[in-house]
Amino acid sequence: MLNPPADTEDSHLVEHRPLALASPKPVVIGLYGLPGSGKSFLLNQLKGELNEGIFKFYEGSEVISSLVPGGLDAFKELDEPNKEHFRRLAVNHIARNCATTGHVGVVAGHFMFWEEGEETGSTVCTQNDVEVYTHIIYLNIDPEIISRHRSGDMDRDRPCVSVDHLRKWQETERSQLRQLCYDNGILFSSVAFQRGLSSQLSTLMREFQNNTMTANLSSALEKLGKILANDSRQLRTMLVLDADKTLVVEDTGKLFWEVASRHRPDIENDAALKTIFSSRLGYSYTAFRQAALLYQETFSDEEFKLFCEEVAESVILRPEFALLLKKVQGHNHVGAVVITCGLRHIWDEILRKAGLSKTVKVIGGGRIADGLVVTPEVKASLVTYLRSTYGLYIWAFGDSPLDLPMLIQAHKAVVIVGKEEERSKSMDAALRDAIDNGFQAHQVLLPGTVSPRLDTKKLPLLDLRDPEFLVAIFSAHVNEDSHRLHLIHANDTPSARLLMTPMRNAAIAGHELREAHQNAGWYLAVEFLAEVLEIQEYPMDHVQGNITSGYRLRHEEDTLVIPLMRGGEAMAFGISRAFPLAQFVHASRPDDVKMDHLSKIRNVILVDSVINSGSTIVEFARHVRALRPQVRVVVVAGVVQKQSISQGGQVLEYAQQLGLELIALRISSNKYTGSGGTDTGNRLFNTTHLSK
Repeated sequence: MLNPPADTEDSHLVEHRPLALASPKPVVIGLYGLPGSGKSFLLNQLKGELNEGIFKFYEGSEVISSLVPGGLDAFKELDEPNKEHFRRLAVNHIARNCATTGHVGVVAGHFMFWEEGEETGSTVCTQNDVEVYTHIIYLNIDPEIISRHRSGDMDRDRPCVSVDHLRKWQETERSQLRQLCYDNGILFSSVAFQRGLSSQLSTLMREFQNNTMTANLSSALEKLGKILANDSRQLRTMLVLDADKTLVVEDTGKLFWEVASRHRPDIENDAALKTIFSSRLGYSYTAFRQAALLYQETFSDEEFKLFCEEVAESVILRPEFALLLKKVQGHNHVGAVVITCGLRHIWDEILRKAGLSKTVKVIGGGRIADGLVVTPEVKASLVTYLRSTYGLYIWAFGDSPLDLPMLIQAHKAVVIVGKEEERSKSMDAALRDAIDNGFQAHQVLLPGTVSPRLDTKKLPLLDLRDPEFLVAIFSAHVNEDSHRLHLIHANDTPSARLLMTPMRNAAIAGHELREAHQNAGWYLAVEFLAEVLEIQEYPMDHVQGNITSGYRLRHEEDTLVIPLMRGGEAMAFGISRAFPLAQFVHASRPDDVKMDHLSKIRNVILVDSVINSGSTIVEFARHVRALRPQVRVVVVAGVVQKQSISQGGQVLEYAQQLGLELIALRISSNKYTGSGGTDTGNRLFNTTHLSK
């Protein structure tokens, strides 16, 4: 037998180690199907339909032949270990080419061979195939058609096998390959023979080329942007609602499969869908994409539309939400959008039937043709976008862990609690963990007789028909506190005058000035920050030996002090002295603050010595809130120029969008911006000579 030669191309790769790529993993699409299903024919058709500057086409057997001395005939004479070696080299060769050139690879290959009479087939798919392929398309061609192709193929000598054996082979191969893909994060699509099959495959492959998590999120944001652009009202508040088990009692996705199984005996309720989400894919982006492919391959356009409409006819909105959404129609400043991981077409129909489709829009997907899948991360990003880009006050409603990222990003979160046998089993643990990390929400019991989640102290009760709740949403003035500047300052107080004196004294610089700034920071912390963020009582040892009560900032250990370097550092040290358990991170630019810094943080204190135009502090506040919208941001400054907080000023304009709490030692009408010897940073660190 021929052993792998040492100088064979790619022979430097370790045989049993998957290919490691330095660049991002290229898109490589496997085109699978039984021998005789038309892979080679379709590959040639695809070459004419897809841009060969973007796509590169490979016959798996031809690549193997090019790597084996003696070609394919010599390969067939090898023992199985050596055959597997060259199969691995072949797929690695393809992956390397695609990574180098940027091409999308399309590879016609085999999954297993199975001679009639053998008990099982022989799988030829290698571990390297699993590591390299990002997508696999299976040609689910009628075995009778395959049989005719095989018998009429004059170019290849294939053994004669029965149609029954081909059917068993195909079912086994498709089932095993699908599960292998689910277990390894490879998107799988089974495509049946039909007129224009090559055109269908071309469309699918372009979709595979273009659709990434980033592109998917961009599509979702674009849809949301169009919804808002087409809404002529002056929105200030937005209701963001989950769909299934929130707006209705039922899971409409499950109902869809029940309807489908009544029309088509070959469908077993939602077993195929459950297989995806119970696999290693979980509820990942890939899992939702795989579900979209499943809908695409299982149902024709006509079937899909028919079943969606039948489901929509069978459910009605919960009366509490029907009333709430009808009230939205009568208010110019309140909008509503349904963001669902389920089937958008069903929800379009439900809202149309309820007479709400003009004011309540749906963002969702369902099939690849929708151009979008909604994941928990997409839900959260859309809420963040509504807050940070449009400055809207967000009420979010959901029922399951899939909604929790969205609920956390909202100003107000409402958890919908249904009957115990119908509610999410994992939501209690997810809620408890979120609450322990600072999440605050209310719960609504529907119907009102069901038992609450957790306890009503951790998750207070709310009634959607309560007049106070409705006022909180629909009053044009109720959210004004969240869209204004909360300004606290010590102007003209004796304490402020004493503290300001060394800070304004031209003769004081360096260590002595830094100490003056620290004292000002400590004073603003104990005098104003402690009141704004509140204090809490805790037990401590008294000097006389007994236990007594001490006080510290509420959630002090979950508070982050961020000095804007370098002018804010000294004042920030003073705040840190007042709140010793608070975390501390230096930042010269907004992007110096990372998501890791904000993990579990409830309060962020941005500190600067002087706010002139306010542009820098606004950039920092926007950045922090974009990373963690639910965090409370308080700005502390020594001096704030009045123009920045007056009409047209950047700080005021930002506060009118998203709200801001600002604590200052002094408000100055002086528009002069220091430089050189008068620059605060230079005076603090004795570097005035550097600016001369």
